[in-house]
Amino acid sequence: MFTSLKKRLRKIVFLEHKPESGEVFLNQRRVFTLPSKPGLVYVVLLLLMFLAATNYSLNLGFGLTYVLGGVALVNVFYGFRNLAYLHLLPGSARAVFAGEETEYTVYLINRRTHPRYAISVGFAEIGHPEKFVDIAADSRIAVQLSYPTTNRGLQAIPRIRLQTSYPLGLLRAWSTWLPDANALVYPQPEANPPPLPMSGAGQKTEAPGHAGDEDFAGVRAYQPGDPMKHLAWKQIAKVDTALGGSLVTKQFAGGSGSDVMLDFAALPRNLDTELKLSRLTSWVLEADQRGLTYGFRLAQTHYPPTTGPEHCEACLRALALYEIPAS
Repeated sequence: MFTSLKKRLRKIVFLEHKPESGEVFLNQRRVFTLPSKPGLVYVVLLLLMFLAATNYSLNLGFGLTYVLGGVALVNVFYGFRNLAYLHLLPGSARAVFAGEETEYTVYLINRRTHPRYAISVGFAEIGHPEKFVDIAADSRIAVQLSYPTTNRGLQAIPRIRLQTSYPLGLLRAWSTWLPDANALVYPQPEANPPPLPMSGAGQKTEAPGHAGDEDFAGVRAYQPGDPMKHLAWKQIAKVDTALGGSLVTKQFAGGSGSDVMLDFAALPRNLDTELKLSRLTSWVLEADQRGLTYGFRLAQTHYPPTTGPEHCEACLRALALYEIPAS
């Protein structure tokens, strides 16, 4: 309940509302300033000096107090100007697999004629290390922020906080920004998936003594009639039949190549949906790494057999967004 009230208060006081798209301008109303801990000590010291000068009628004490008070006012001006009137431009987020850290790029644009120093940029509520940057006059820089992912799908970019204590550390000026952006998170690949489900089309004749029998090219799903000596016993030993694994047969090079069809509906029904997606993810990565031609079928999504990074990315994206409602 306290957390909810705190969030509502922050929305009202610090104008933290809905996600914002496009370029954002930090005008005066979006930059907030408060004394830092050293600043509070500095204020108390000024009060003590002023009281002492009043009690003992010390002109030198009054003068020193006013000079230090003037320094504090100059710090307020420069601290506010260091952050205000900055432009923020959203970048892109790197697609990753669930459990990895994604990187989101944000651009800071300084269109003023004065440089800015020691601006801290980071996520407001995640607790990740912040990055300190300097921005030259009339220039822009890119800052990459990383944060962990958990589940597949589209993960919203958290609120970003910018703050500075420049130049003397007596004041903290800050502002926040919630970009309207998401990071694409693929399913986590299965650790020890079964071999690729090759159809066996075009495989080489497997009679003993034929040329190519020693040119091992991979494995495929077992088919009735396969000779026992061609069973891939090492791979079979790693298969967990309780999770839908099956026998596999060695395949040899020399034929016209085998077709691979990665079909969600062909996976064992007793498998959990997320495990099916993880298995297909592993198969897509393996087929792409080996340069195999493979087709892909997932619900209404059907990609004909082909190769290439675009095909791989399209398959992974379909797996990431499976049964996730569009926002």
